[in-house]
Amino acid sequence: MKRDAMSDLLEWKGSKRRKPLIVQGARQVGKTWLVQEFGRTEFERTAYVTFFDNENLQRVFEGSIDAERLIGALSIEANTVIDPSNTLLILDEIQECPRAIMALKSFAEQRPELAVIAAGSLLGVALSRRQGRERGVQSNDGHSIMFPVGKVNWLTLLPMSFTEFLQATGQEPLADLLASGDFTLIGAFKERFVDALKRYYFVGGMPEAVAAFAESANFHEVRTVQNELLQGYEHDFSKYASAADAEKIRLVWRSVPAQLARENKKFLYSAVRPSGRAREFEASIQWLVDAGLLVRVPRAAKPGLPLSAYEDMGAFKLYLLDVGLLGARGGGGGG
Repeated sequence: MKRDAMSDLLEWKGSKRRKPLIVQGARQVGKTWLVQEFGRTEFERTAYVTFFDNENLQRVFEGSIDAERLIGALSIEANTVIDPSNTLLILDEIQECPRAIMALKSFAEQRPELAVIAAGSLLGVALSRRQGRERGVQSNDGHSIMFPVGKVNWLTLLPMSFTEFLQATGQEPLADLLASGDFTLIGAFKERFVDALKRYYFVGGMPEAVAAFAESANFHEVRTVQNELLQGYEHDFSKYASAADAEKIRLVWRSVPAQLARENKKFLYSAVRPSGRAREFEASIQWLVDAGLLVRVPRAAKPGLPLSAYEDMGAFKLYLLDVGLLGARGGGGGG
């Protein structure tokens, strides 16, 4: 698959102001594949480690986070000699180890020539309490960590765009035509684009769903993949939030398709639960937004510029991260 974000990674690699890069995004949007493919194609070697279910690696960061010490330990873990001149170091699922996030500052200050990418899901949840300059953030084990403000670059990876979908499903000529901006010629192939867009509305841009469609053109198989992804997200609610909070998060999450199907001009808390109030569900909405699962779009009081100056923060709508998942969440079946 081709991902447009690869060009962002290439720009980061060549920047004179390059810092350790944090690639964030919802689960299963393709972060791990993207950074590993980047390492494979753009570096002589890649040192990949993951903190997921890796207590030994997490213990490495319990001691000193001096860059030289960590490079030696990570070379052993990745079974790769980390040479800053030609190696990409990938720290995957970094949200599982808050001290590894702190260590990015050490890499930035002590070994800036080393290309470091940290990838993680739910980073927004893990770091949502940080504000302004560096400050203490509570980790899962209750210890305070310091977020390396000003010492990292950021890249947010979203589901695949319509153009990426066209490329992945063997319709590169349509993708190239769309990128050309030749609207006269685009208009000549209107029906082709409309048919492709309808398929994209069903399949969406989650890489696994797109791959399933590209391989089989079976919409039922696509829905199966999407439903598995949705179940996985709901599992995360219970894993990363308390039982009481997880239930509220789940109620908000499940209410979104029905809210969008109505003529509501804004998100209604009472549609989540009868007599529901903002104070009851605001934190749950923010959790889902921080996790990258929902997009919050405020209403504009008037179409003026800058648009942000006219935001009505009390009136907003919520959208799922992916149009295909929205269809699956709403109960649409495969053909």
